[in-house]
Amino acid sequence: MTATILFIRHAAHAHLDIRLSGRLAGVPLSEAGTAQAAALGAALAGQGITRVDCSPLTRTCQTAQAITRACGLPGPTIVDALVEIDMGDWTGAPFGSLHGPAWDAWNTRRGSARIPGGETMAEAQARIVGHLERLAHEADGQTIALVSHSDMIRAGVAHVLGLPLDNLLRFDIAPASVSRAVIGDWGAKLLSLNERMC
Repeated sequence: MTATILFIRHAAHAHLDIRLSGRLAGVPLSEAGTAQAAALGAALAGQGITRVDCSPLTRTCQTAQAITRACGLPGPTIVDALVEIDMGDWTGAPFGSLHGPAWDAWNTRRGSARIPGGETMAEAQARIVGHLERLAHEADGQTIALVSHSDMIRAGVAHVLGLPLDNLLRFDIAPASVSRAVIGDWGAKLLSLNERMC
């Protein structure tokens, strides 16, 4: 039992590098992000993707729809397990306003810190890992794209590598990037990290 997983971060959105969007509703791709998603879809066409799952947030749905259109697939499947980390009290905050002990702890001790009013990294990781485990048993021979968010993808990659959550920020996951893994009931193996497809 083996499936190929493409971890795909959504394309650029209106709040990118300005504010911590978290689970805010109605944050669409920017004009540049829309073009980026279309180029990503074109780059992935012909790579044998059989299914596209995505977080329910607008930016991931728009990215996933660009991929399904380019690949001639039915629309994406919304999977709540792929949603962005619950940023709690920080949701929507400008990055310049985020400072203090809780913010420092979140960025240095991801394995144990909790976002005020939100999730721990371990809770978020458990969601995406649960979905990966289901796919490992249900999707033999398939290539499945998971369109999600940077830290959720980091969490999935960290699981594949056996990397402690405290080391989560040692690699980047860029907008519209692809990281590839194979998974099965035997375990998992990372094939590539943070590929820039467009």
